[in-house]
Amino acid sequence: MFVIRNNDINASPVWARLHQHQRATRHLHMRELFEQDPQRFARFHLELDGLMLDYSKNRITDRTLELLVELARTADLAGWMERLKGGERVNVSEHRAVLHTALRAPKGKPVWLEGHDVSADVHAVLERMTAFCRKVRSGEWRGFTGKPVTDVVNLGIGGSDLGPLAVTEALGAYASANVRVHYVSNVDGQHLARTLKRLDPETTLFVVASKSFTTPETLLNAQAARDWFLKSANEADIARHFVAVSCNAAAVAAFGIDTANRFEFWDWVGGRYSVWSAVGLSVMLAIGPDHFQDFLAGGHAMDEHFFGAPFDKNMPVILALLGVWYNTFYGAHTHAIMPYDHGLRRFPAHIQQLDMESNGKRVGRFGERLDFDTGPVIWGEVGVNSQHAFFQLLHQGTRLVPSDFIVPMNSHYPVDTQHAVLVANCFAQTEALMRGKTEAEALAELSGLPGETIDMLLPQKLFPGNQPSNTLAIDKLTPYGLGMLLALYEHKVFVQGVIWGINSFDQWGVEYGKQLAARILPQLSESAPCLHHDASTNGLIQFFRSHHERDAH
Repeated sequence: MFVIRNNDINASPVWARLHQHQRATRHLHMRELFEQDPQRFARFHLELDGLMLDYSKNRITDRTLELLVELARTADLAGWMERLKGGERVNVSEHRAVLHTALRAPKGKPVWLEGHDVSADVHAVLERMTAFCRKVRSGEWRGFTGKPVTDVVNLGIGGSDLGPLAVTEALGAYASANVRVHYVSNVDGQHLARTLKRLDPETTLFVVASKSFTTPETLLNAQAARDWFLKSANEADIARHFVAVSCNAAAVAAFGIDTANRFEFWDWVGGRYSVWSAVGLSVMLAIGPDHFQDFLAGGHAMDEHFFGAPFDKNMPVILALLGVWYNTFYGAHTHAIMPYDHGLRRFPAHIQQLDMESNGKRVGRFGERLDFDTGPVIWGEVGVNSQHAFFQLLHQGTRLVPSDFIVPMNSHYPVDTQHAVLVANCFAQTEALMRGKTEAEALAELSGLPGETIDMLLPQKLFPGNQPSNTLAIDKLTPYGLGMLLALYEHKVFVQGVIWGINSFDQWGVEYGKQLAARILPQLSESAPCLHHDASTNGLIQFFRSHHERDAH
């Protein structure tokens, strides 16, 4: 058997066979595959606890799946899954374990990290979160004038914003009518200013979420929020209106937040996987502790499936392998996500960070340069809006764009036939992308028109089809179902990282930009020393100096 050394999976026999297979099958049309096999859907779909994955509309055969599963085995996916689950330091560049799955393990189920059961720590924090949220949501927690909290503002960025925001929006049907939750992430002052303009400092609670409590954007927003609050209150009142989610107790105290109001998490929780931790405090404040527990239970159910199901019956593995097939062997380089549920409108943005920050890398886990394509560009928008924005390119453009369609079978907000119309549009788009429209079908539509008109319109009426898609159908967008869905994508990203041989849990590219910004910031002042950047960056700084209105405030 081929043994991988230094991430040379592209030297493996199965890698070569996959390239050969792609060349041999690239002209197959899915329309023909369905015509030849009426049982294709039955064979190429999976179900788990009200979540169904239909992957039959993909450019694959049984042989494709066999080869992709062999690729996973060659990459030692089973071994890496055990290392992840067992708390080994799979984040090799930062020498850290990766145990976000422990955050959703049920109470009483031990999760070991170097001889310590971290599950007990996790549930201790969950119990503190629960007690705090019950006080806030019931009105027992009072502000400095004795009024209950009506608004919560989460101050964070990246994983401390995108995940909680996406989950809170998705579960709006479960949100409290008494406590509204807002999210501010952008260092652009208008984001915070426009949010606070609608709020009352007497009834506003701030959640400052930063793992290190040194994130510049979050601390700038937190300081501005503090200044806004202190225009109406005293320093001593901060304890009733500011809480922190952080690993850094000293920095929290230095900011002025009572450390008794700090909810901790650990260095084995990556930011983009942290919504399951205390970073989800704003989510719990919105939907309540019981629904948050259901969310965790859904994530755990997907964990059990991922670690227990064979690769060819494993939802995250199947999605990951299909992504590798298109990105690495077809050169697709992009993947679209279209949720047909208004609550999921921020879900593509969260998955964008999850995927691109994890697998957007050209270097393997051992530092070697990879000479094949890794993470794709992730993008998307809520349907039906997306149909009127970019589906023209999907149907008649020149690019191969694999996509995921996410749709609930039942709505929390049934209005006449609107949900049925939504579902019909979702299913119709997957069919149209797969089938296309043939010349014979287009001619039938144009029959009766003059010949010269037909000649002009016929090319415009043709749809090549053969655009691959997965459909994730969920019974209803519940906390449990959303937990399954989010954990599904997390595990998919991990599997792809294993196959490409990269570390999916660091993000050095993010840090570099921060370093340069810290260097440029003081140079925006006229009194700054001579500039030593490239001509473009020097020119931009000089342009700012000459146009910035220093007395604008």
